[in-house]
Amino acid sequence: MLSIALTGGIGAGKSLVAEMFAELGAICIDSDQLAREVIERGKPGFDEVIARFGDEVLVDGEIDRTKLAAIIFQNADARRDLENIIHPKVRELAAKITSRAGENAVVINEIPLLFETNGQDRFDLVITVEAHIDDRSTRLLTRGLKGYEIEKRIAAQASREERESISDFVIENDGDISDLEKKVLSIWEKEIRPRLTK
Repeated sequence: MLSIALTGGIGAGKSLVAEMFAELGAICIDSDQLAREVIERGKPGFDEVIARFGDEVLVDGEIDRTKLAAIIFQNADARRDLENIIHPKVRELAAKITSRAGENAVVINEIPLLFETNGQDRFDLVITVEAHIDDRSTRLLTRGLKGYEIEKRIAAQASREERESISDFVIENDGDISDLEKKVLSIWEKEIRPRLTK
């Protein structure tokens, strides 16, 4: 089995690249989705988040991620507290999914904060998806984020140089979908599949 971390700044196109790898046969684990799951009502993470941040992050009895984001992107200590609640639970869930993968499986973990959590050593390969800051901002605006929210989220993440420093391969998402598909396929055929036969 080959374990790969897929990282990149917010708005760079990680999820799209993960979808492309999944179409090629990889098992893709979305850490953001797992992070949502571990703080759902009834899960231990839910109670821990409420104990730390209070009822003000609740809407209709559920944790409102927008309210939570507004708090943690204003306060670095609050962000670290939330990460300390969520990250161990996400790693545990991801490990369970990975343990069920077949012997020759390619398991790709989509992890936005890989550099920040110093998690690269847990993987055989690290791939980062990068894009120009203007392209990232445009994509995030279409998702409904405001300009000041985008600035705070980008500032809270590692820099491109930091992500590249821990990466084996960099995918530049600077063209159209067809161009991106070619780059993903090239890494799959030239770098990933040959490692499964070694």
